[in-house]
Amino acid sequence: MWLRILSFLAFQGAGALAGWWIWHWPGACAGAVLGALAWWLADLARGLRVLRRLRDGDLAALPRMRGLWGEVADRLRRLQRGQQRRMEDSERRLQDFLQAIQASSNGVVLLDAEGRITWCNAMASAHFGIDIERDHEQLIGNLVRDPAFAAYYAHPDPARNAVIAGRGDSAGRPVRLAVRLHPYGEGRQLLLSNDVTALEQAEAMRRDFVANVSHEIRTPLTVLTGFVETLQSLPLDEAERGRYLELMAQQAARMQTLVQDLLTLSRIEGSPPPRRDEWTSAADLLAQCEEEAQALSALLTAGQGAAHALHFEAAPALALAGSRSELLSAVSNLVSNAVRYTPCGGSVRVACRRLPDGRAEFSVADTGPGIAPEHIPRLTERFYRVDRSRSRETGGTGLGLAIVKHVVQRHGAELRIDSTVGRGSRFAIVLPASRVRSGPAAVSARA
Repeated sequence: MWLRILSFLAFQGAGALAGWWIWHWPGACAGAVLGALAWWLADLARGLRVLRRLRDGDLAALPRMRGLWGEVADRLRRLQRGQQRRMEDSERRLQDFLQAIQASSNGVVLLDAEGRITWCNAMASAHFGIDIERDHEQLIGNLVRDPAFAAYYAHPDPARNAVIAGRGDSAGRPVRLAVRLHPYGEGRQLLLSNDVTALEQAEAMRRDFVANVSHEIRTPLTVLTGFVETLQSLPLDEAERGRYLELMAQQAARMQTLVQDLLTLSRIEGSPPPRRDEWTSAADLLAQCEEEAQALSALLTAGQGAAHALHFEAAPALALAGSRSELLSAVSNLVSNAVRYTPCGGSVRVACRRLPDGRAEFSVADTGPGIAPEHIPRLTERFYRVDRSRSRETGGTGLGLAIVKHVVQRHGAELRIDSTVGRGSRFAIVLPASRVRSGPAAVSARA
């Protein structure tokens, strides 16, 4: 400011001196006025240069000069640089935020006040089949036509979800989405989606499991209750009492087997992963399974005809890494299933061999009725039975193959099922090479 005043006085003084030299006092006064006018015109020209650049909107091209207008130009340039830095920071934060939303496992769709799509992340595109370039500014109601979504969109409630069918939903492969609308801004809405297919299936499995367990236990309980009432109310001779007590023992054994299988399944699911430093002899496993199979065959064929032909091939000198109890449970379930479903006089062949790639295979082949191809994918489901009446006759619980599946998965193994209706079935457990070792020392259990 002082420089501005001094420059103004300098212009006046120069004009006054020039006027004094030309016309003494009148000339000095006129020169002072002309000097002030010249200073004003020069200052106006400088201001017009700054104003012209401001009108062009290019603050970086503001002229560099001294004085007040130079300071104004410098301050404007600094303000522009500060604003640019703030805009860049905001843009960077926005991009970081959008990248975080893109990485989210939830679908996110931004809707304007009319319900038009302004932005969505990749997960929302997968959930709803939205192409943001194609569907930008499209009404969400035109793209998501599920009646449940239409009803929810008409009366949105941020406190609850609406479950709708997702993209690609079908009877064989259901896809379920939980959607929720949240208002924000001026009439805008945030649509969140989450794939709850697994949760829905788990809930359905839980309901089916409870219903199946209740049904499986209710049947023998009903029989037991009826026999107890009969024994309490009717005078029976020793033969009849013995027959009723035998039937009651059978039903109690059936419930005990069911509870035992449930406990086994629960223990397997809740236990830590099987160790790799605990070794079990394959020969010992087959020997124990052979004893159980012979006892079961004798029980099932007593008084009904020819016994089963059980063939247990000699096991090679192999040791297996993992839980001995789980491996025994898996192989034993396969063997007992083969015995239960093979008619009297049929054959069951059990073998263990080392595959060329170093893996080990336990196989159980029978000459039973076989399984239709459409049933094979569901055999390992809990309580799934091809023939319920046949299962009850043989004493099956419907949990054996579910136990086998969990044991196989926990040991990184593979379950193979081959079956032909009318000719029999073959079940095989293939253990990875990392859990198999051979040699003389492998014959003993837990070498």
